[in-house]
Amino acid sequence: MPTTFSSREFNQDTSGAKKAALSGPVFITDRGKPSHVLLSIEDYQSLAGSQASMVELLAMPAEAEVEFEPPRAEINGKPVDLD
Repeated sequence: MPTTFSSREFNQDTSGAKKAALSGPVFITDRGKPSHVLLSIEDYQSLAGSQASMVELLAMPAEAEVEFEPPRAEINGKPVDLD
């Protein structure tokens, strides 16, 4: 059975919520409805997997050399009639 803290209880006993999260997810409610979930870092990493972040995926090693020579763009404008 998951642990549930109201927002007020969470604000008054954050350390208790953190301890409870070591045993499983802690649901935090606002006006009786779940609004947040507190997880241990191990549980979070298990759920997230070992996927790289977007920053890591876009980063390139400093020694990587990529040749990129895009073709020159041709912009053909139309004359403007200001009359």
